[in-house]
Amino acid sequence: MTSSAPQPGQTITPVRIAGTGSYLPERIMTNQELEKSVDTSDEWIVSRTGIRARRIAADDENTSDLASKAGLKALEQAGIDGADVDLIIVATITPDTLTPATACYVQQKIGALGAVAFDVSAACSGFLYALEIARHSVGAGAFKNALIIGAEKLSAFVDWTDRNTCVLFGDGAGAAVIVPSENGGGRVLSSQLGTDGAQAELLNIPGGGSACPITVENAPQKLATLAMQGREVFKHAVNAMKKASIDGITAAGLTAKDIKLLIPHQANLRIIDAIVERLEVNRDDVYINLDKYGNTSAAAVAIALDEAHREGRVERGDKILLVAFGAGLTWASAVIEW
Repeated sequence: MTSSAPQPGQTITPVRIAGTGSYLPERIMTNQELEKSVDTSDEWIVSRTGIRARRIAADDENTSDLASKAGLKALEQAGIDGADVDLIIVATITPDTLTPATACYVQQKIGALGAVAFDVSAACSGFLYALEIARHSVGAGAFKNALIIGAEKLSAFVDWTDRNTCVLFGDGAGAAVIVPSENGGGRVLSSQLGTDGAQAELLNIPGGGSACPITVENAPQKLATLAMQGREVFKHAVNAMKKASIDGITAAGLTAKDIKLLIPHQANLRIIDAIVERLEVNRDDVYINLDKYGNTSAAAVAIALDEAHREGRVERGDKILLVAFGAGLTWASAVIEW
């Protein structure tokens, strides 16, 4: 686990979230629709995951399209024009292309031609990894602002014949604009990041990279789709998210009782319930939308943050805890004063 505390002699200006945005594709795929194509049921899916539906991008909708639409909404709320964006970071495991980065396509689509743009690949923790990079980049004065986006088109990387994984994932994007914090304004109080590469094979897309290129011979094996050892991932997720949450709250000089809203990664309701129980927080103070969208990986926390913000669930001065866990294995938390 690594903390974001500044090094001796290093001056980091506090930063805040100036705007949020999200975008979900129009098509809704319900559990009842999946019942027609794989051996599953609505009751089975809901009881084990809490998911009732997910959004599916159109064939001509790329990850960069989802990201751009979410990003523009965040910029509009922040009152910043695309041309004035300094830094774009897109967190995704479903890029438009292996190269260039999806952020390059976003830069073009939002008119931010003067921005530095790159991707972060940290799976479901990616948005919080991007937040930490932006926090230090803007806080150090290297950039005047940053647009961070979590975006996924997971439907393009799902084996729709595998009932253990196809019921879990959906498409979408969420974004936030990071700027220096004025006196008395909100700020990011603490951040925790962690990785355990020894567990990399528990959740991955084994094919499509340099280690296993897709060929005519192996194409029928569907190696370029998500593979997961669910029970092991569950165990690691609960333990890592609990520790990241506690460490983040402690680093911020707070207690769990100070947290007004907990926004956990939207992967599985059982995981969320386990985290709520271990942190001893009120269930009413937890934001949950996975029943509508499923697991959107790097986009999940970002979408939930935007929805909570626009629904009035957070007010000036509230303390918010964001926590995520994903392939890598990776995990992250951030405590924010709104």
